[in-house]
Amino acid sequence: MKKYSIGVDFGTLSGRAVLLDLQTGNEIAGAVKDYTHGVMDETLPDGTKLGQDWALQHPSDYLEVLGETIPAIIKQAGINSEQVVGLSIDFTASTVMPIDADGQPLCFSGEYASRPHAYIKLWKHHAAQEQANRLNEIAEQRGEAFLDRYGRKISSEWMVPKVMQLVDEAPDIYDAMDKFIEATDWVTMQLTGQERRACCTAGYKAIWHKQTGYPSKEFYKALNPKLENFVSEKLSEDIYPMGAKAGEVCETAAKLTGLKVGTAVAVGNVDAHVALPAVGITKPGKLLMIMGTSTCHIFMGEKESNVPGMCGVVEDGVIPGFYGYEAGQSCVGDHFAWFVDNCCPAEYKQQAQAQGKDIHELLTDKADALNVGESGLVALDWWNGNRSILVDVDLTGMILGMSLQTKPEEIYRTLIEATAYGTKVIIDQFEQNDVPIDALYACGGIAEKNAMIMQIYSDVTNREIRISASPQAPALGAAMFGAVAAGADRGGFDTISEIAQKFGKIKDVVYKPIPENVAVYAKLYEEYKTLHDYFGKENDVMKRLKAISAQQSQ
Repeated sequence: MKKYSIGVDFGTLSGRAVLLDLQTGNEIAGAVKDYTHGVMDETLPDGTKLGQDWALQHPSDYLEVLGETIPAIIKQAGINSEQVVGLSIDFTASTVMPIDADGQPLCFSGEYASRPHAYIKLWKHHAAQEQANRLNEIAEQRGEAFLDRYGRKISSEWMVPKVMQLVDEAPDIYDAMDKFIEATDWVTMQLTGQERRACCTAGYKAIWHKQTGYPSKEFYKALNPKLENFVSEKLSEDIYPMGAKAGEVCETAAKLTGLKVGTAVAVGNVDAHVALPAVGITKPGKLLMIMGTSTCHIFMGEKESNVPGMCGVVEDGVIPGFYGYEAGQSCVGDHFAWFVDNCCPAEYKQQAQAQGKDIHELLTDKADALNVGESGLVALDWWNGNRSILVDVDLTGMILGMSLQTKPEEIYRTLIEATAYGTKVIIDQFEQNDVPIDALYACGGIAEKNAMIMQIYSDVTNREIRISASPQAPALGAAMFGAVAAGADRGGFDTISEIAQKFGKIKDVVYKPIPENVAVYAKLYEEYKTLHDYFGKENDVMKRLKAISAQQSQ
């Protein structure tokens, strides 16, 4: 009887499940469920208004994903649920929530249904920047060693600034919650009935270190006296390595998903990190760009090095035996969607409809016809702040060089180029700090669908880029970890490296830099860097404008 593993990837807007054949490595079924509540950035379901830079989600959406996609792929494949030996999930992160002693999110209670802090704070919840600034200032004053492992700055996207905001603005909710938990750990707990926190989320998002654990009680007390016992009271010091078995599908989860009670469940993962095995990366120096609404840059090294502005380095954080490095950009696909939604002329949309094309396809066709540098434009890709290397979500976007002759496709291409420049800044920063990057890979919807974008990235970085053969690389990677949780004796695999080397896959296509384009982009990149350093390090005009906007919007 053939054996299978399931991976479920919880993204920003939807959840995606894949069924992996553990004999052939083929993805034989897939299903997608859009979140019912989507991203709540203006109001709660009852109409309660949210402030500037809020981004929340509803945990019921995640349960719906499990309840719809898993039965769908089993039915689609025509298999028996007993043939599924393993399951694993991955999530955007840091996506965190307060839960009660029974493991239920506080927002499920009528008492807290109108309280924003009772809901899930999505990775791109940026309303805790004030707390992140305070954390970094206190950590600097105290000489906290952990700062070096996170590029000298903890981002407002990570866990601790988010709990600081909660305790500052809703201390009663902090008192009421039993635990503060990553969504990937919570959903895994719903599947198994047991809390098993992963080293990936703990290491990259909650300032945990394999050798030294979490920061001291004194540090947390300095942040806020109520946080002195945050680790012992609201987190867990019981941390599990990637590929470990979190438990088995419990009766409640079996009723929800149709899976057999006792099916192995792996420790939860982060969407970007879990994608490396899906493209067959098991060795250091190979950087994977997971390109979606934002982009994460993940690769492995053989030592722990300090790189200013990186998101973090975690021992065993991606694959056991190596140090996993993370960086990223907060706005990529969202960047292009913003332009289409807010700035694209109606005549372009009508033209796309007449040609039977998506508007992004039309703009890509028009942008691809332009010569490099023809528009005379350069942009900063900070529409949702800067994750790396400046680590500042209060920075905002900019386009320079506009004129009365500027066309929509020129702006569209310029926004794409800006994200490529942002990636080059990240690569250069690592290499200038003795962390080599030997090869580039990409996965995600953008890498899968848009050849022009990938060619621009190749030209800007002056590197070859290889593309994942799976359109659902994170879900595939999760399925691989599910097979490892099952183990070889149950039809799975004993190590993630073994299954990654056997089933990891890339397309035959390789994007190669075009020399004449490389030469022009080198000049444009220098202009980008001038603007990057000026607005990111020298002139706070973006922050002053944002402060005025916030005041006038009240």
